[in-house]
Amino acid sequence: MSVSKYTEAQIIGAVKQVEAGRKAEEVAREMGVSKHTVYAWKQKYGGLEVAEAQELKQLRDENSRLKKLVADLSLDKDALQHVIRKNGYSL
Repeated sequence: MSVSKYTEAQIIGAVKQVEAGRKAEEVAREMGVSKHTVYAWKQKYGGLEVAEAQELKQLRDENSRLKKLVADLSLDKDALQHVIRKNGYSL
């Protein structure tokens, strides 16, 4: 995923302008992006405040980290169970 050169605050500001009645084409030209990008931002950030968007990003990052942790632990568990079965130890 590419890194945006715009902050969440800038994106939400642009979305709020579109929601307030400005044309997406005008906002897009002003920000230097396509109108399709503005519509994608609106779909993703529509109705959010800056603090909510930042909290959402933190929660997504934490969720991703926890999913990776669970995957690693599952692999470790599977490997240990394989060793136990191979050596003939039973629980």
